Amino acid sequence: MLLLTGVTGKTGGASAQALLKAGIKFRAIVRNAEKAAALKAAGVELVIGDVTDRAVLEKAMTGVDKVLMTLPNGEKQLDLEKQFVDVAKAKGVKHVVKMSSMEATATARAPIPKIHYASEQYLQKSGLAWTMIKPNFFMQNFLGSAGTIKEQGKFFLPMAAGKTVMADTRDIGACVAVVLTAPGHEGKAYEITGPEVLSFTDAADRFSKVLGRKIEYVHVPMPAYRQTLARFLTNEWHLNAVCELFQEIADGQDLHITDSVQKLTGKPATSLEQFIRDHQAVFTP
Repeated sequence: MLLLTGVTGKTGGASAQALLKAGIKFRAIVRNAEKAAALKAAGVELVIGDVTDRAVLEKAMTGVDKVLMTLPNGEKQLDLEKQFVDVAKAKGVKHVVKMSSMEATATARAPIPKIHYASEQYLQKSGLAWTMIKPNFFMQNFLGSAGTIKEQGKFFLPMAAGKTVMADTRDIGACVAVVLTAPGHEGKAYEITGPEVLSFTDAADRFSKVLGRKIEYVHVPMPAYRQTLARFLTNEWHLNAVCELFQEIADGQDLHITDSVQKLTGKPATSLEQFIRDHQAVFTP
């Protein structure tokens, strides 16, 4: 039996859809049964409760061989992921697949990648089989700018001239599905990227090409962007952590393209142009 977490979020949701497409049965922890109604209708076994609750984890991991650990970013994330790993070991789970990030390295400075790196270290020392899934920026993040792209022909971010190797979460989910269902991925860390290193001006050019009208990237200074983001992220720690992560992108990163998607799924990584074509309706007036 497989257990997934985060199935109503971006990467966990994409992983769930990839498994369903492959006809693989699995169990999932969800806080809100209504949000997961479509998954239940598709035959997913739901455990209703909070992934931070040890008793919920113990119930959900009973009889489970492999788990996907994708927990929300937060102040207590490291402690919660350690608890997750401890329960997995106690319940006889054999393999933990952790959703991490490419930025999670020994030299990480921003809080979120630092937590991911510490969690990776804890999992590696647990004695459990492990696999790390390490994407960069999600193409799906642009869906949050669909309104301004549609209405103003602009999107607003604080990335300056920074670049990413943005990946489609559908590719990430497809990679997770392979790792959860095929042998030979134990002890490996897969960096998941798209096929291009892109600045956000480059991204605007891709939008312009696909949508057939001028789309502009507008750099917003971080203090102003933080004020806007504070309307949506009310937790101060999370707000600061996201701003620090975006500042690292703006400051410049050591980026490289990987062939992980091709190797794991047998298909090339989705380009940003293809992502825009697939979601063209939400960006078009």
